[in-house]
Amino acid sequence: MSAQMVQAAYIVAALFFIMSLAGLSKQTSAKAGNYYGIVGMAIALISTILGPDSQGVSWVILAMVIGAGIGIRLAKKVEMTQMPELVAVLHSFVGLAAVLVGYNSFIDAPLLASAAEHTIHLVEVFVGVFIGAVTFTGSIVAYGKLSGMIKSSPLNLPHKHKLNLIAVLVSIWLLIHFVKADGSVWALILMTFIAFAFGYHLVASIGGADMPVVVSMLNSYSGWAAAAAGFMLANDLLIVTGALVGSSGAILSYIMCKAMNRSFVSVIAGGFGQEVAVSSDQEMGEYHETTAEEVAELLKNSQSVIITPGYGMAVAQAQYPVFDITEKLRSRGINVRFGIHPVAGRLPGHMNVLLAEAKVPYDIVLEMDEINDDFPQTDTVLVIGANDTVNPAALEDPTSPIAGMPVLEVWNAKQVIVFKRSMNTGYAGVQNPLFFKDNTQMLFGDAKASVEAISKALQ
Repeated sequence: MSAQMVQAAYIVAALFFIMSLAGLSKQTSAKAGNYYGIVGMAIALISTILGPDSQGVSWVILAMVIGAGIGIRLAKKVEMTQMPELVAVLHSFVGLAAVLVGYNSFIDAPLLASAAEHTIHLVEVFVGVFIGAVTFTGSIVAYGKLSGMIKSSPLNLPHKHKLNLIAVLVSIWLLIHFVKADGSVWALILMTFIAFAFGYHLVASIGGADMPVVVSMLNSYSGWAAAAAGFMLANDLLIVTGALVGSSGAILSYIMCKAMNRSFVSVIAGGFGQEVAVSSDQEMGEYHETTAEEVAELLKNSQSVIITPGYGMAVAQAQYPVFDITEKLRSRGINVRFGIHPVAGRLPGHMNVLLAEAKVPYDIVLEMDEINDDFPQTDTVLVIGANDTVNPAALEDPTSPIAGMPVLEVWNAKQVIVFKRSMNTGYAGVQNPLFFKDNTQMLFGDAKASVEAISKALQ
């Protein structure tokens, strides 16, 4: 396969990747977007393997077979609740790959025509390794926080912002030394360890409530790491693909920060998600408990119902019985809709995917901005496994760690039913005054079992 044919194939693959991103922007076209991405990647892999610069094809194919086997097994085994952790791990692989590509490109440096090209190559290697190392350890920490292996509360080292600044300044100084010394391996190694520590501290300093933004941010980092690897390998498609992933991840991070009323810089700096000592219901008042049968009767007498799901619904895998009660209520002529907060769950779009998996119609799944004004006219709201995204303290308490964060204003409905296992605080460690309001009732227990009991009572 000639070099011209490879470049033509790369252009076609890049177009498929662009079509994939466009398809993934909407629920109705997301499946087609996935297929476009698969086709684009298949074209990219085949054209690269058959290209004139390809070497050690048998080893490459062996690695692909092993990787594909692991990927297929994971795809079949991983639950939807573990998808955020899986995404974080995949980001770490991209970061580590960029580090390895950088070192390989440095050790086996190509013969370049001019000193300027050699200098540019050294800068590419250094920057690529830095971005990859930050992405690798940052993604590992994100995985640990999402899986519960690391506390979700932010790491607060003394002078943490100064430490981050020092790490960046020292890395810049090492870059200058690396270029002037015509490629000092010790400067590269020292920077790599600094970048590993920087990536760890960067994400460890961010609170658990910001993890959806962090995952999106790491997605952007992994894209730029891939683009850096593309420059080092002189691979145009890798540069284009990395730029697409990096820019789209950055845009998504910005949108999510805007939805949380947070600046992107403040999230990176770890200024949100602090632990709060408030945890006892005595300081908030008394809560009112209800039963599944009482909730079923309340729903039967309602004309309008809104369901606001959260990560608790995902953990309990309650999306299927939720769909069942949705169908039963709609068959009675009750208007049922879903209200989705932009950061519900621990991954952007997590709740939308879960509901789509359960066959909930797309047209009744609405975003926060589309449904917030409808709560005052709503008879009953079912809060299933959500906590921080329905917390009125965000609007009513300026001292709250989540102050200013837009939330689903469920308390404006006539009746609110909150599905929870206990009165523990949410992922952000903040108590929720919603639980103690006069129009709120608590339904304790496993969300799936509770919803199934309600569904049975509706028959």
